[in-house]
Amino acid sequence: MWQVRRSQTRGLAEHGWLTSRHTFSFADYYDPQYLGFSVLRVINEDRVLPGKGFGTHSHRDMEIISYVLDGELEHRDSMGNGSIIVPGDLQRMSAGSGVTHSERNPSASAPVHFLQIWILPQRAGGTPGYEQKHFDAALKRGRLVLVAAPDGAADAVTIHQDARLWAGMLDGAEQAHYEIPAGRSAYLHLARGTLSVNGLRLDAGDALAMAEAESLQLADGRGAELLIFDLPQAGRG
Repeated sequence: MWQVRRSQTRGLAEHGWLTSRHTFSFADYYDPQYLGFSVLRVINEDRVLPGKGFGTHSHRDMEIISYVLDGELEHRDSMGNGSIIVPGDLQRMSAGSGVTHSERNPSASAPVHFLQIWILPQRAGGTPGYEQKHFDAALKRGRLVLVAAPDGAADAVTIHQDARLWAGMLDGAEQAHYEIPAGRSAYLHLARGTLSVNGLRLDAGDALAMAEAESLQLADGRGAELLIFDLPQAGRG
């Protein structure tokens, strides 16, 4: 079973300094058809103007992943972490029993374009944690790379849920194949470019939710950068 989520149907929030597209219900955007998928709760595509950002605020019981597409994102949190996240970086913050943090665009001239992703943890009340790793574009070129996993396999970032995140970049004749394991669900989000999935054309911001085992052939990319979430079967998260 496939469900296509087209980019233009997502929620839209305009705040002057921030333009955000919400794949799932978030803040003032609510759609009972899009409350999340399996344990995947949020995919927000954010664009933040130079020198602007999110002030200090709190989270708990959520695995929060930031994936920068263009520009730079500055992070500070109550655990003492401070970093600049750039394209190719994957940052994971486990909110656990409670954490505060801020995010801002440190540039004086260039906007930042990034995805913020929330995944429900397996257990509530865990110890807050932080991790950041770089996955070079050359590593993701023409193939899928495991960038987040519950055990940190293959040098991936560790997340506290039975979920895995794959990232890839396809262009021209490059192709990739993905087999959804039996008893699992998958969610494919095209971060930018265009891509064909089993003959179905996706444009930037489009997504596919898949609740049954499926073989995916990814081809005809034009500047495509994609994420695939391997998740517990939808409805069991």
